[in-house]
Amino acid sequence: MGEGERMRYDWAELYAGLADCHRCPLSEGRQKIVIGEGNHHADVMFVGEGPGREEDLQGRPFVGPAGQLLERMLAAIKLSRSDVYIANIVKCRPPQNRAPTDEEAFACLPHLRAQFALIRPKIIVCLGATAARYLYDPMVRITRDRGAWKEKKGIWILPTYHPAALLRDTSKKRDAWLDMQAIQSKLRELKP
Repeated sequence: MGEGERMRYDWAELYAGLADCHRCPLSEGRQKIVIGEGNHHADVMFVGEGPGREEDLQGRPFVGPAGQLLERMLAAIKLSRSDVYIANIVKCRPPQNRAPTDEEAFACLPHLRAQFALIRPKIIVCLGATAARYLYDPMVRITRDRGAWKEKKGIWILPTYHPAALLRDTSKKRDAWLDMQAIQSKLRELKP
């Protein structure tokens, strides 16, 4: 967050601040800003890379094939979209679904931090290497580090494969299932 920039702790302010955001070049090509959706009091927050084509058109995160897989993964551990909160590192679609640049990610991270502050999740799940790089460790290697918990400021963070990666390479599904089970176990452990 830049010098003199204040953190937003109110949903209305967050939405208003994003309504006409032009903090980075991604704003030039977007159809809709994809802020995030789900339970504003969720214990678990899933963070992906950025909106894809369908998300850009609908203004909702994870609504394409990867989102459908994520919903099935959640159901397997007895959660639904309404139980969790889903967001992305960047709120606007990168061209050709490329990974966001550092400039784009750093421009959007204050909005994501505001979402963390408002939701106060106990667990953040980084869906893919891009989310893990900005939230877990800049040197993360998703194939090496997925499934390894890290605690930061009282929040447990877990990197795992992005559902889109699982659609491309089904051999990763077993590891992703182990990660989902770990999320379920951690939730039980953290319940009072």
